[in-house]
Parts: sequence; structure tokens; C-alpha cells
Amino acid sequence: MSLKEQFGKDVLITGWGHSKFGKLADDTLESLIVQVATEAIASAGVEPGQIDEIYVGQFNSGMMPLAFPSSLALQVSPDLVNVPSTRVENACASGSAAFQQGTKSLLAGTAKTVLVIGAEKMTHAGADVVGAGLLGADYDMAGKPSTTGFTGLFAEVAKHYAKRYDAAGKLGDVLGSIAAKNHRNGVDNPYAQLRKDLGEEFCRTVTDKNPMVADPLRRTDCSPVSDGAAAVVLSTSPTAGANPAVRLAGFGQANDFFPAERRDPTAFEATRVSWQRALAMAGVGIEDLDLAEVHDCFTIAELLMYEAMGLTEPGQGARALEEGWVFKDGKLPVNVSGGLKSKGHPVGATGVSQHVLAAMQLTGTAGDMQLAAPRRAAVQNMGGVGIANYVSILEAV
Repeated sequence: MSLKEQFGKDVLITGWGHSKFGKLADDTLESLIVQVATEAIASAGVEPGQIDEIYVGQFNSGMMPLAFPSSLALQVSPDLVNVPSTRVENACASGSAAFQQGTKSLLAGTAKTVLVIGAEKMTHAGADVVGAGLLGADYDMAGKPSTTGFTGLFAEVAKHYAKRYDAAGKLGDVLGSIAAKNHRNGVDNPYAQLRKDLGEEFCRTVTDKNPMVADPLRRTDCSPVSDGAAAVVLSTSPTAGANPAVRLAGFGQANDFFPAERRDPTAFEATRVSWQRALAMAGVGIEDLDLAEVHDCFTIAELLMYEAMGLTEPGQGARALEEGWVFKDGKLPVNVSGGLKSKGHPVGATGVSQHVLAAMQLTGTAGDMQLAAPRRAAVQNMGGVGIANYVSILEAV
């Protein structure tokens, strides 16, 4: 049963806005939110006074002097004053959490038009502040000193994966191929932080310019610290926007225990469940997707995503690269935008950004990133080490 069949109404992305990602020293959290919100409202062809509700995805205000972002979008227009606005936080999945909250307001009938914003300012803070802020998402690590932060946590996952599945010792090369793919894709993304094709050899090799951060993860296996924002307007009916609308066909969410409490740290079972729920609601299978934007905070996360989404069996994620499936000309291009690895990862903005870039693909407005007439896309965003998991299935209208 499709989302519309289940709830009796459509949820449409009718407009969007997106900032550049990177070190944006001249921007504040407020200026970024105002920029993308203004763009999204104009893109949707609605007036600010038509917005019924606002959700702002933002992870850690502890990295910012300003710690109360929910009303910053009101600076767009006096007509937004008194509109309900709520900050939503679910670690690195805060953007998709805000997107799903907006969706549920539409499905509940308490709103007809919702503005969803994701934003984060990170680059002004020192590495120790950013690392401590991100580790606050893990109660086992919160408040503890760490030289490798979340890289260390994902490095442990990679070590478990190598021990279980990588008898040939090829995991480092596989992860390097993922990094090289995403950097190559990011060259065509005008919003991306790192727009340089680094090549397979560079991404696979430990050098002074590509040091080991936490064995086996090199610098090229890690997404950068970023500033940025993105926004979408969600509506239950088409609006007067310049671009066609995009339909939300299905969505799923699932949460898991922290890694120390899991029997198999490589399985990402809740991530798999979120995929299954979204695909089931949309009434489609993995073979029906034309592209996917997935949460590659580290290259090992993308490799595990090939397995969690059902593209390959557990332990066989490398096959998706060897067979060319996940490249731009493959059967399921993954992270055509460059992913978090190249585009950047301003934590609260990431999930909303993924929805924007997937919507651009489905409406033929992705510029140099554009694939040939895609009709259906998936967005996967997660918080922590596979802890908070969100998937959306989007369709061209």
C-alpha cells in the first residue's frame, strides 16, 4: 500500500534551496537559514504567509554561541511571525528527522504547507570542540577525551568487517575506490566543499597528504567538517513553483542500540529495517530505484549501505564496485552528488541536502550532475554508528 493509499493524500516537495557547503566564514547560522528558506519558499511559488509550520534540523548548538535556532527562519518575512517552529535533533540524521516531522504534520492534517530547514555551523570551532560535540551523540563516549572521535568508532566497525569478511586484505582498496568515486562525482556539484578528482591511487595510499586517521581509515575515508544549509517546502498539493513537484512515495525510520550492545557491529540491522519500511510503503524494490543518496560519513558506512539496502549480500559490498553498479553509469548510481565525502557534512543540513539533490535529479534540474531521466530515488541518512536511521523514497510526478 503506497503512502497516498495509506493516508489518502500526497506529500510533495514543491520547492527547495541549498547553500554552498564548506568553510563559510562570512556566514552565520542565521544568514544560512534565511538564505535557504528564502530560496525554498520562492522556488515553491508560495508566499511566506502560506507556511503553516517550520521544522529546523540542527544537531549541536554547543558548537555555536547561538543555541536557539528554531525561530531564525522568521527573519525571512514578518509573515512568518507566530508560525510554529521547532528544532529537531537526532544526531547526524537531524535533517531527515526534521523532514519526517514535517511529513507527519501534513499526513496528520495539522498543516498543508511546511518549511523544513537543515543547518549547521562547524568550521569556526576547533577540532577538539567539534569532536566533543559529535561524540555527545554516543553516551559511551560523551565527555571522554578522544584523539580520533567518530572516526575511531567507524574504524572499529571497519576492523570487525575486515576480520569477518576480508581474508584477502583488500578492504583498504575497496574503501579507497568509494572515496575516489565520490570525489570524482563531487567535481560536478556546485555546492560541494571538495571539488577535486583525487584518483584511485591517491585515495588508496597512505601518504603525508593522505595520512591514517584511525586505522584503517585514511583522511580520504572521512567526510570533512563543514558549514551549510538546505531547505525544502512540503505540500499536500502542487504549488505555483517553477519546477515540477516531487512525490514522497514512502519513508522509514528505525533506531538501534549503541554498537557496544550489538552482537554484530557490521550488520547495521536498524539501517536495513529503515530501508525495508520505506521500500514497502512505496511498494517498490531496490531494483526499481534509479539513484540513491546515502550517508557516507566514512567510506565504510557507504560499503555497509550497499549491504543494508539489499544491493548485495552481507560481506559482498565490494561487488557493487567491482561490477560498476554504483557508478554514474551503473544500475544504481550512489552519491552522484559526491556524498558527504565530497559535498561536505554540516551535520544538521545533511539529510535535507540529500532530499534537495535527489529532487533536482528527478526534475531534471541537477545541471552537470544530471543523470538520464531518473524516475525514482532513495535518500538514506543516519545518526551515530547506524543508530538513528531514516530512508525516503522519492518519485518524479
